[in-house]
Amino acid sequence: MNTQYTSTEINQKRQLLQNYDPAQEALTVLEQHQGQLDEAFDQLWSQTHESETVTFEKGEKRSLWKVTLEVLRTEVCGDEGFRSKILDYNKNPGSASVLTGLIVYLVELTTLTIPPAIATIIVLYIIKIGLNVFCEYTQPVDN
Repeated sequence: MNTQYTSTEINQKRQLLQNYDPAQEALTVLEQHQGQLDEAFDQLWSQTHESETVTFEKGEKRSLWKVTLEVLRTEVCGDEGFRSKILDYNKNPGSASVLTGLIVYLVELTTLTIPPAIATIIVLYIIKIGLNVFCEYTQPVDN
């Protein structure tokens, strides 16, 4: 699922999260990638993990973005606290403290070590498509 933010949406989030530096970093990278969340994620991941090199054989490469979302699915989709924070955000999307709290909650919730800037990109993705769609979309397909 290719999801992107418009420049207007990025500016709205930038204004809303003006006092949260990790979000500003994420939004700058998102803007550089014309709102493409997966590309912003890849750049932030590369910046964070510069010393780690991952190589794949031809034909074996999976999207790190997709794999990360699949792993996060097991942690966030069953977590009532995360769901509650999403609902709080949906009731008041203009609240900087609610959105910042959602990002911080994701960083603390997950067993993955993800910096707040990357968590910002993931939260922006989830609020863009909705938690229920995220949980359904990332559910493994039975063969």
